[in-house]
Amino acid sequence: MELLALEGKIKEKTYGKQKIYFADQAQFKDVNDADLKAMDCQISELIAEAQSLTQSCRQLDAELKELNSSLTTEEMMSEIQELKAECSEYRARLEKIKSATNHITPEEKEKVYKERTVYVKEWKKRKRLASDMINAILEGYPKSKKEFLDEVGVETDEDCKVVVPSN
Repeated sequence: MELLALEGKIKEKTYGKQKIYFADQAQFKDVNDADLKAMDCQISELIAEAQSLTQSCRQLDAELKELNSSLTTEEMMSEIQELKAECSEYRARLEKIKSATNHITPEEKEKVYKERTVYVKEWKKRKRLASDMINAILEGYPKSKKEFLDEVGVETDEDCKVVVPSN
């Protein structure tokens, strides 16, 4: 900085122990107001252009990121092949199911549903009877219901996490 000050390109001022350097205004020509306004317009245009380029850059970056995250042509082709193979497996499975000869007749299906209804009804009846007997015993029993069931060795549906199906 001192060399530039000695050469006369910049000015130097000393304030106590501090030195301040600044551009020598004498080396620049005087600029009139019209030139200043023209420079201001040019600056505004350059700022607008810089903002436009920045926005364009952002859009291109976003597009690049999207393209980098998407599958390549080779990956897409292999994905298509895998999906076609999976589809053909499902078609073969469907044909196997359709061509099966062990279909159940509606009569057999109805018979199974009727049997299920009978068995569920019997299950509920027996559960109610067992519950009534246990409650009758518990009226004179000094301990809790849980202690009684443990002592006798009875496992309830709830202990086995079994739910009686609704018809």
